[in-house]
Amino acid sequence: MTETLDIKITKTTHSRLAETDFDNLPFGKTFSDHMFVADYADGEWKNLQVIPYGEIGLSPAISALHYGQAFFEGLKAYKHADGKVTIFRPDKNAIRFNKSAERLCMPTLPEEIFLQSMAAVVDLDRDWVPAKANHALYIRPFMFATDPFLGVTPSATYKYMVIAGPVGPYFSKTLRVKVETHYTRAAEGGMGFAKAAGNYGSSMLPARKATEEGFDQLIWTDAKEHKYVEEMGAANAMFLLDGKLITAEAKDTILDGVTRDTVIALAKEWGIPVETRKVSVAEIIEGAKNGKLTDAFGAGTAATIASVGSISVDGEEYFLSDPKTREFSQKVLTTLDAIKYGNAPDTHNWNYLVS
Repeated sequence: MTETLDIKITKTTHSRLAETDFDNLPFGKTFSDHMFVADYADGEWKNLQVIPYGEIGLSPAISALHYGQAFFEGLKAYKHADGKVTIFRPDKNAIRFNKSAERLCMPTLPEEIFLQSMAAVVDLDRDWVPAKANHALYIRPFMFATDPFLGVTPSATYKYMVIAGPVGPYFSKTLRVKVETHYTRAAEGGMGFAKAAGNYGSSMLPARKATEEGFDQLIWTDAKEHKYVEEMGAANAMFLLDGKLITAEAKDTILDGVTRDTVIALAKEWGIPVETRKVSVAEIIEGAKNGKLTDAFGAGTAATIASVGSISVDGEEYFLSDPKTREFSQKVLTTLDAIKYGNAPDTHNWNYLVS
């Protein structure tokens, strides 16, 4: 049996809940009343506590700001009709969290701290979990280096935190995506598989350029030839091509997405062939031309299932079928929602119940 951690809880004296407009929730701009904080020093995690959400004091010399030792995860908590609150597949995020830590030469976090820290915040702020469709409490666990030392060496001290906030849909429309053939998100031997802060910083310029051209997302390609699909800016890219679900293999340049893994599991259950392999841009475009590409979407925690309406490469735009007519991704979305909100049996034990 998992040991219950000794987490000190200090409740806020003024909740911002009544001041929050739950009908207007721009993603990532509204935060709940509490947050979790823990410190790593002398080889161990200590000072586990939940405190009111707010600013923290830091030295301007901390190595996270100068050398990029910082990464995060993203999860969601859902409210069921009977009032229960669950977090979707946090055990998978715990594994990926520690893979990121190892790649950035940072300490790993025991799974029980990862799970119980989030549960403590969500339980205390359970009234912040929206009770309506397509809404959830987004949870952001993260870690960063705190040594006040301007030397290129791993920090000896770190801070782990969890913040959360209510969110609506990340995307509210079908996506126009552009295949990126110049800029690179990640290279072999790099840290593309980690949710490192630096990965996202380097993606912002090309993403902004694409937005200025009228696109909603980029499809990143391999760094060497720009011939193979890797992932989208906010999600893993998945395609139903000639009756098969295909997606890039989760290797060192590609994030091993939890939603991606969930979609693959469902597809296999439904008898749909799945291929995780190199996916060439050329075969995707050919499929769009000959009608064999019957579905295309991004799969991610924030994005959930985000339908792709068109794919552009080298100045040519290829349009796909109406997302409402796509049997597979619509079934995935409906099934996932039913499980997450407690309206269907959770046969895989994907929902982690918050006490």
